[in-house]
Amino acid sequence: MTESVVVQTPPPLIHIDPSGADRHGEAVRMRELGPVIRAVLPGGVQMWVVTEYALLADLANDPRVGRDWRQWDALRRGEVPEDWPLLSMIRLNNAMARDGAEHRRLRKPLTRTFTRARIERLRPRAEEIVNTMLDDLSNHVGPNGVVDVRKHYAYPFPMQVICELIGVPKAWWPRFRELIDTVIRADTTAEEYLTTQQERHELWQRLFAMRRAEPADDLTSAMIAVNDEDGALTDDELEDTLWMLIGAGHETSISLIVNATRALLTHPDQLALVRDGDAETWSKAIEETLRWDAPVGNFPARFPTEHITVGGVTIPKGDAILAPWSGVNRDPAKYGPDADRFDITRTNQKHLAFGGGPHMCIGTALARLEAAVALPALFSRFPDLRLAVDSAELTAVPSIFSNSVTSLPVYLGPSRG
Repeated sequence: MTESVVVQTPPPLIHIDPSGADRHGEAVRMRELGPVIRAVLPGGVQMWVVTEYALLADLANDPRVGRDWRQWDALRRGEVPEDWPLLSMIRLNNAMARDGAEHRRLRKPLTRTFTRARIERLRPRAEEIVNTMLDDLSNHVGPNGVVDVRKHYAYPFPMQVICELIGVPKAWWPRFRELIDTVIRADTTAEEYLTTQQERHELWQRLFAMRRAEPADDLTSAMIAVNDEDGALTDDELEDTLWMLIGAGHETSISLIVNATRALLTHPDQLALVRDGDAETWSKAIEETLRWDAPVGNFPARFPTEHITVGGVTIPKGDAILAPWSGVNRDPAKYGPDADRFDITRTNQKHLAFGGGPHMCIGTALARLEAAVALPALFSRFPDLRLAVDSAELTAVPSIFSNSVTSLPVYLGPSRG
């Protein structure tokens, strides 16, 4: 029901930890403060936070709440610094940042080219890349017998898959990795943010020129062909669309593979189930990882186009709302008293790891495919795989967005294969 803004008790305020060191503990504290609270993000920017699963799921599907950053009153008033690093995740010219007819226009070339059939055709190539990386993994073992499977497996695998799919030249891959990292990290400086924005623009424009002169069998060429045919997107919109895709097809997959590996290595009873199971059992393990330790922690931002009431709290038109996807996926009101338990046999595995509503992440099928290829292959090749440190010693990625760890040191054990 639409209401006028009324005088209400100031909502509880929490400062989001940019280090991500205690993501799930922070989510518990936010829920304890109430269903709708205020949060201070790095840089002092404030947003609303909806802390309960049911309320956030409804909000994601509410037509009165959009993703168009041009609706953000604080930004229009100049209260958000122009060099605020998190703007790179908000102020975009693609479908993720538009609503209604504009959203459909911007999404159309992507849905015509980035299809489930195209993604499924990637499976043999993904398996080939994984096997090559597993063949090489032992070469990265240090003098202490430890190898970082994030750095040498979970990180390069999805990056190679998405770069090959999009058609990014191999020589550019390392720099694209660095540029994406500056977007998701909370410790990115204003200068780094501005440099990233300029450099990624220049790289995409170079790639467009290359593919227009010499088309290839890649997504960039396909989207250019579709776009040149019906004039759907400007080059800036095409650039931001592919930027969104390379991020969605890369960062979430890294975290999913790392988080699933860590979860299984710290829950031997669950690992035994997948070792004795089949592809469906692995699928359940992946879905439970997406629920229990979702790749995305908090995602900015949604903007009401009119005053709305959520959980008894009025959120004014034009304010920003932060979505704590990983936090609500452990909401006891949704999953019961054992919501914090990793259990691949859980009957209710529905989650919001990829968001919801019309802006649900377009890379979900790719992330699931990559995890379904990478995880069984890793545990099959190295059946004695084990963590080299206590799980509590792992360092979180310093980000409000990415929910994972910076490294995952393991002992591989003997290779089977």
